[in-house]
Amino acid sequence: MKRFLACAALAALCVWAAALASVAAAPESSTVTTRAADDVRRLDAEEVAAFIRGDADALARLWSDDFVVTNPLNKFVTKQQVLGMVSSGVLVLPKLERQIEYLRVYGDTAILAGSEVVLWGGKMPNAGMIEHLRITTVWMRQSGQWREVARHANVVPNP
Repeated sequence: MKRFLACAALAALCVWAAALASVAAAPESSTVTTRAADDVRRLDAEEVAAFIRGDADALARLWSDDFVVTNPLNKFVTKQQVLGMVSSGVLVLPKLERQIEYLRVYGDTAILAGSEVVLWGGKMPNAGMIEHLRITTVWMRQSGQWREVARHANVVPNP
């Protein structure tokens, strides 16, 4: 019986120590996650501003070298293709409003989802039109910096 009580006490002590350790670590983890989410929100806002300015250099700094997009025209394009469209004046966004509806950080990866209202300009097939989009973006911390690695955007059909 003494041996059983000793084992039970030791097990309870281990469970208590593990619980205490996880509670003690939670604020730091939560703080790091909150800071990462804030960083991604800031960079996302920089991306919107860069698109409105037509600033391909700023976009290039925000995007990973292997950045890919499934765009609203249902085309799969690379970073270099999108930057070329911005630099050449094909892709112009005089108006871009983005609403973040979901942002979750998983270590060095962040998933952002939301909606956009876009006024197309330039030489886009839908230039002059305002469209509503649903978006999902993936950001990763690479060499200590958050970079967008993937984006999907589709046009929301009118009801």
